[in-house]
Amino acid sequence: GIYILIAVGAVMMFVGFLGCYGAIQESQCLLGTFFTCLVILFACEVAAGIWGFVNKDQIAKDVKQFYDQAFQQALMAESETSNANAVVKTFHETLDCCGPDTAIPPMTPLWRSDLCPKKDSLLKSITEQESCHKKIDELFSGKLYLIGIAAIVVAVIMIFEMILSMVLCCGIRNSSVY
Repeated sequence: GIYILIAVGAVMMFVGFLGCYGAIQESQCLLGTFFTCLVILFACEVAAGIWGFVNKDQIAKDVKQFYDQAFQQALMAESETSNANAVVKTFHETLDCCGPDTAIPPMTPLWRSDLCPKKDSLLKSITEQESCHKKIDELFSGKLYLIGIAAIVVAVIMIFEMILSMVLCCGIRNSSVY
């Protein structure tokens, strides 16, 4: 996953460079390439959004599986500075949950004391914490509209970028050469 994000960031940086350099040099070729890259990226984002919406249950299942693996590694870790502890604590603090559905019974609060968010009392933290599997399901079913709003905002910005790059490209073509 990290390598994909790095590759996407590098592609976006290259595309941004094409647009900026093409505008500075007033090059129709670079601006046309910038526009073409934006169209391809826009199509990929729309396809990824549709695929994510159609397969949201599978994505939620994969996130829960990732959480379970990190949780097991955090339980086995000897130091509190392991990567698994950081991942699990981030899940717990972000979603305000503690533990998977099929975890160690709540009678043994030892694993909860350092991994779970602190409540007012130990009894509250043991009894009132919801499982992270339930919270992940709520996130993918109840908060899906927030992801959709963010996707629409990004799509609108990309459409404006495409329009402005074509306007600039046509303006350069129609301007008189000095």
